[in-house]
Amino acid sequence: MTGLANKRILLGISGGIAAYKSAYLARLLVKAGAEVRVVMTQGAKAFIQPLTFQALTGHPVHDTLLDEEAEAGMGHIELARWADEVIIAPATADLLARLAAGMADDLLTTLCLATEAPIHLAPAMNQRMWSHPATQSNLLRLQGFGYQVIPPGEGEQACGDLGQGRLPEPEDLFAYLEALTTKATPAKDQPARGLTLLLTAGPTREPLDPVRYLSNHSSGKMGFALAEAAAQLGARVILISGPVDLPTPEGVERINISSAQELLDECQKRLQETDIFIACAAVADYRAADQSEHKIKKTSANDELTLKLVKNPDILATVAASEPRPFCVGFAAETREVEEYARQKLIRKKLDAIVANDVSDSAIGFGSDDNQVTLLYRPIEKPLTDAPIERLPLDRASKKIISQQLLKEICNLYYSAQDAK
Repeated sequence: MTGLANKRILLGISGGIAAYKSAYLARLLVKAGAEVRVVMTQGAKAFIQPLTFQALTGHPVHDTLLDEEAEAGMGHIELARWADEVIIAPATADLLARLAAGMADDLLTTLCLATEAPIHLAPAMNQRMWSHPATQSNLLRLQGFGYQVIPPGEGEQACGDLGQGRLPEPEDLFAYLEALTTKATPAKDQPARGLTLLLTAGPTREPLDPVRYLSNHSSGKMGFALAEAAAQLGARVILISGPVDLPTPEGVERINISSAQELLDECQKRLQETDIFIACAAVADYRAADQSEHKIKKTSANDELTLKLVKNPDILATVAASEPRPFCVGFAAETREVEEYARQKLIRKKLDAIVANDVSDSAIGFGSDDNQVTLLYRPIEKPLTDAPIERLPLDRASKKIISQQLLKEICNLYYSAQDAK
């Protein structure tokens, strides 16, 4: 048995071709010892029969809001009260839109309004539907309501398109739900429980023309390790990542961006819900003043090329000056006078803490698996003043271990700051 043993899982299924994966998810949950009830929309039944789920779970499938037999037994309100966790997989674009509008026009949407259990959405749809502004707006609204969104995968879709929108594999959804059982861990082992952390990671790319861009060597490993550690410590984690080839950590909401301006836009959308902001991305300082519409050609007459660059927005300083203002932690990747430059950045941008990282050492720099950093922070009793900066060096270790150490210290600083208010 796993941590899911005896957990009461309500599995919602809406009408998409990916509904066939939900049958295997139900099997995995039952095998793990969970008690599973299934709710299907009318559209879902066009793709897979309720009898399949009844056989897998040992319980009748619920599919009608006004069902006299159900009302005499486990009515829709009782079913909403029964669940420990609700997961909807697949969650179609239509279902997301109805939930975002607060509709209760079938059993599944009614349950979502009536339950106090956490609701986890696993969207699945065509890649164009996923990227449509209406869908993205609905997702933001739902996250504001407290719904947890499991990012869809990328790849070939049933319609033949390639892109993001695939329902994660049943094993991945099972692992996500199993990870939720860590919420039963004592609070001392999960200091980030109840907090929302917004993290940035990886490089940005600033286009020069359709085929070239300015960027840097950031691998994103440190930011992704921080995101994984934060999720393990109980936080809700929103990870905004530049172009990197890294898998999304379990239980982390991932948003992909390319440029510095896109990164800033995504950060500002989420400040209202953020408790701690950790800026680990290696943001390009400059971008081309004018992006060429066509590929810049090399000619025999031109031995030199002059590019006019302009400053990118300072994302960390912008967030630190915003209202509402989250607890702000920066990173200083330096090649010399590491702590001094980090200290200046901490003061100049009015941060709460900063992580000083010597990237001149290839063993702990960009792309490495290890790190060695120093956490610099302001005395809690004298925030945002010229008081001496405190320092906490962390010895060389894997980025995973460093991340866990950093997150625990950052959480302690955050709670101390809250107590001092």
